[in-house]
Amino acid sequence: MDMEQQNEERKNENTVYIGKKPTMNYVLAVVTQFNSGQHEVTIKARGNAISRAVDVKEIVQNRFMPDVKEKSIRTSSEELTNEDGTRSKVSAIQITLTR
Repeated sequence: MDMEQQNEERKNENTVYIGKKPTMNYVLAVVTQFNSGQHEVTIKARGNAISRAVDVKEIVQNRFMPDVKEKSIRTSSEELTNEDGTRSKVSAIQITLTR
């Protein structure tokens, strides 16, 4: 495995993808990443999960780890192909926290 693959693997390790599970599941995942030695954790979400991603960030910072800072927030739009073959754009957010 070359250095680039190792860096890419490390990046994927510290990314939490937000979906439909309860918010506290994702908060636990972020806190666990930091407690396992990560210095940076990225929270990613699309569409309706964006508000949950913001909630996760706020809960981590305000209740569990006040020393965690927000490094960056990036918004974008991604084009997805629906089941019927049509294409639609969906909003996405990427929040990077650092300690």
